[in-house]
Amino acid sequence: MTGADYLLPFRTKLRSMRTESFGADPAGARMERIRRSPHFVDGVFQNPVGARTRPSGSTVEFAKIYFHKEQRARRTPTGTVPVHATTLADLAAPPATGLRLTWMGHSSVLAEIDGRRILFDPVWGERCSPFPFAGPKRLHPTPLSLAALGTVDVVVISHDHYDHLDLPTIRALAGTDTVFAVPLGVGAHLERWGVPPSRMHELDWNETATVAGISLTATPARHFCGRGLRNQQHTLWASWAVTGPEHRIYHSGDTGYFPGFRDIGAEHGPFDATMIQIGAYSEYWPDIHMTPAEGMRAHLDLQGGRPHGVLLPIHWGTFNLAPHPWAEPGEWTKDAGEEAGQAVAFPRPGEPFEPAGKLPAEAWWRAVSQPIAHPWRRPRGAESVAETSRGDMDLAGER
Repeated sequence: MTGADYLLPFRTKLRSMRTESFGADPAGARMERIRRSPHFVDGVFQNPVGARTRPSGSTVEFAKIYFHKEQRARRTPTGTVPVHATTLADLAAPPATGLRLTWMGHSSVLAEIDGRRILFDPVWGERCSPFPFAGPKRLHPTPLSLAALGTVDVVVISHDHYDHLDLPTIRALAGTDTVFAVPLGVGAHLERWGVPPSRMHELDWNETATVAGISLTATPARHFCGRGLRNQQHTLWASWAVTGPEHRIYHSGDTGYFPGFRDIGAEHGPFDATMIQIGAYSEYWPDIHMTPAEGMRAHLDLQGGRPHGVLLPIHWGTFNLAPHPWAEPGEWTKDAGEEAGQAVAFPRPGEPFEPAGKLPAEAWWRAVSQPIAHPWRRPRGAESVAETSRGDMDLAGER
């Protein structure tokens, strides 16, 4: 380092240390449009309902839980996750009912709706991190390569966190003819990675783009954004309501529970299927991710307060991002669905299904998980606390 280096502004030094994975900050006309947004107040994007975006409570206590040897073991599968090896034959014929969903793991979903193909939050990278050598690593492989996926009409991004916006994946898709629909500000990242502005629809909440006869509306979510140490909150986060000539679907992105789900449902629903975030929750960040119970409540809100359509759980099973056991989101969602009388699909990663057809219902995670506790279950009858506690511990695969 030369003496002149010390004269560089600190912000310039920070930018020089950023790798391409960090993306780019909005600037120019894009930043002017952001400033005009009604959701951009006091220099940052605001949530529809107040939310703490940093972990609450003691950092020391959280670290004790997160790095505890026994707890860490519960956060990973005990064997090989049974991925469905998606083939061309699986996706070659159009869905008989006009709607087919293929969960690729985490929040990545291929939706085939009314003759069009939409890819939500595609992450094919090995780690959700700016670095190839550090950060949460995949717990299972991708079900198929991007090249084998075939033509995609539009790629939809919910926000710019690494487990939803992945540089190598976007780079690969940038070389195709697909169109991108992203929240306001996220286009800066895509431009840096080779996506021309002419192939982008960059939307504020409640704005709609139409691609190949499909309407895509960016709807509110309760979360936050950022890919670097200096998080300016200059990129928006969103959920998405998608409407075709015959079907309607919803992708939650990442979000905490908030009353706005009812408004989204009233405006754009009811939905044939919802893809709802039910993993990576914690009492340390209760406002920005939902528990499975909250995810079920959100789905019912979106459907006008009653069971309707199919819920596909997303944002679980692929990356270890929270203190809860690896299989807990699936188990809890299964219980929540049964209690609510709501149809829930549990496909293996890569397993296509049609919401109007036979749903994948097997609890496949039980064969490769640690014993699963069920603290969310309500005590039955006159059972004692001790009896309930013993009864709520199931060995994987024994039920």
